[in-house]
Amino acid sequence: GQSVHWAQQENLTDPKAALLNHLAVNDPAPDSHLFAWKHPKGMRPLTRSEFWKRISGIVKRVGLGNLKGHSLRIGGTLEYLLRGVPFDVVKAMGRWSSEAFTIYLRKHALILAPYLQESPTLEPFTRYTMPPPTG
Repeated sequence: GQSVHWAQQENLTDPKAALLNHLAVNDPAPDSHLFAWKHPKGMRPLTRSEFWKRISGIVKRVGLGNLKGHSLRIGGTLEYLLRGVPFDVVKAMGRWSSEAFTIYLRKHALILAPYLQESPTLEPFTRYTMPPPTG
């Protein structure tokens, strides 16, 4: 298994509140899968396909278009970067094995703007948040 780390948030994205809600709604047995859920035929572990079926249904109902699996990973990466989390930390948190996640930043001027400006006041920020040189 892997360790997953999270931090409590003061908004609707709070993972602690989500986990407590899941446990209250589904009431899995102590020896069942952590994300077991109530199915009409009994408790079942949450599979990737069931997860995406549920997410796709929600996305369609609220009119957000077609959401793909990688969208959540990319969205999470962008969220952390917008909050000022350094590139190397985001890379480790997302378990990115390469600099591939930087491809998704091309269209996000808000993140890239500080790096495109020649402002000495941004130097400390740039030093801590720019990905290390490759090669």
